[in-house]
Amino acid sequence: MTIRVLLADDQALLRSAFKVLVDSESDMEVVGEASDGAEAVRLAKSERADVVLMDIRMPGTDGLAATRLISADPSLAHVRVVMLTTFEVDEYVVQSLRAGASGFLGKGAEPEELLGAIRIAAAGEALLSPVATKGLIAKFLAQGEGSDGEGAVRGERLDALTGREREVLVQVAGGHSNDEIAERLEVSPLTVKTHVNRAMAKLGARDRAQLVVIAYESGLVRPRVE
Repeated sequence: MTIRVLLADDQALLRSAFKVLVDSESDMEVVGEASDGAEAVRLAKSERADVVLMDIRMPGTDGLAATRLISADPSLAHVRVVMLTTFEVDEYVVQSLRAGASGFLGKGAEPEELLGAIRIAAAGEALLSPVATKGLIAKFLAQGEGSDGEGAVRGERLDALTGREREVLVQVAGGHSNDEIAERLEVSPLTVKTHVNRAMAKLGARDRAQLVVIAYESGLVRPRVE
């Protein structure tokens, strides 16, 4: 199956570079280009995109607002957004995940990293770069950008999880893959996938990235102090 990719960036030169790279792969193709968030949302619908590479800073409707609109639209439930940012170490990373992005990638990433990000997002996985998994996401979520009430509500929602589902959620928040979690918990990858899917359903999470946000906001997982 060919992955249908939408490019959303206000820099035409950058879009052109991404297009050449993506179209060079046999399992993906660029189906549209947008210079602002509003156009990205429209094209995501009309071109039936699977993955949107979304720049955060764009004129008019920015990437964050566009991602929220995509996440809130039931007809676009299959669309995965990978947010592109100039600097990984900034608060936009967490805002991206809260908005519904499946992950983020620095614009300075290597070509293979970008292509890998598209495939990971299309597969429904969370794309969390090494910089993020070392504490970036935890740091900003721990600062309480969300309301205390929201954290409390999500904490209550965790009551619906079984003990094993909580264990798996902790591992997901650590950035571990299904195979890694299976090895750690001594179960099969299929069992892990089942627990992850059930946790997402119970917590109303769109994907693994949102599970990470919920795990920290609810207090189930706390940032390590290094």
